[in-house]
Amino acid sequence: MRRAVTEFGMLKDGDRIAVGVSGGKDSLVLLNGLALLRRFIGISYEITAVTIDPHFGGKAENYGAISELCASLGIQYKVVDTQIGEIVFDVRKEPNPCSLCSRMRRGALLGAAKELGCNKVALGHNFDDVVETFVMNLTIEGRLGCFPPVCTLDDRDITLIRPLVFAPEKDIRAAARRSSLPVAKSGCPADGSTARQRIKSELAEREKADRGFSERLFGALRRSGLDGWGFKEKR
Repeated sequence: MRRAVTEFGMLKDGDRIAVGVSGGKDSLVLLNGLALLRRFIGISYEITAVTIDPHFGGKAENYGAISELCASLGIQYKVVDTQIGEIVFDVRKEPNPCSLCSRMRRGALLGAAKELGCNKVALGHNFDDVVETFVMNLTIEGRLGCFPPVCTLDDRDITLIRPLVFAPEKDIRAAARRSSLPVAKSGCPADGSTARQRIKSELAEREKADRGFSERLFGALRRSGLDGWGFKEKR
C-alpha cells in the first residue's frame, strides 16, 4: 500500500478520505491499512468509512462488526441505505447486473463522500482486480484499458484512489486473517456467477500452467502507460 501511495501520489496532507467498505476482505484490509499507514507515512489525513447497503433481498444488512472495528480504529462510520438491490434485480431484472449495480453503488458512495466533506474516495481494488479488468476489457469489450490507480472526477471535485493495486488477493486474504478482520460473505444474488468470476477462474488455471502469467500481463499494462498506469519516471 505504501508503494502505491508513494508511486502514484495518492495522498497529501489535509486529505479527507472516504473509504468504501462493503464488508469484504479487500475493503476491510484497505480501511485497516490506511488507519495503520498514517502512523508512519508522514502524511496527515483523515479517514471516514462508508458502507452502501444495497438491501439485497429487500433486507438491511447488519454492519455491527464493521462499526466496532471503526470504533477501535477511531474512525467515523456511516451506513447509507439504498434500494439498489431492488432496482437491479427486481425492477430491472438485469441479466448482467454487475455493471449497473457497480455504477449505482459508486454514485451513492461519491454522494456520501461529498456530504461528509471528503475530497478523496478510496476503493479496494487489488492486483488481481487490475489484471482481471484488463483481460475483461480486451476479451469481452475488444479494447485495451483498465481502471486507473488515481482518477480525478472534475464534475464532483473528488479523486478516486486505489491503494491496494500492488497487493495480490492471496496476500490480502492472509492480512485479513492475521488482523482478525470481520469479513462478511457478500449477499449479492449474483455472487460467484459473474463474468469476472469466469475470468478469475480462467486466469487461475493459466497461472497454474504458466507461472508468472498474471505478472506479465500487469507488466504489459504498466509499460503501455494506458490509463495512468505508466511507470513514474515515464509519466
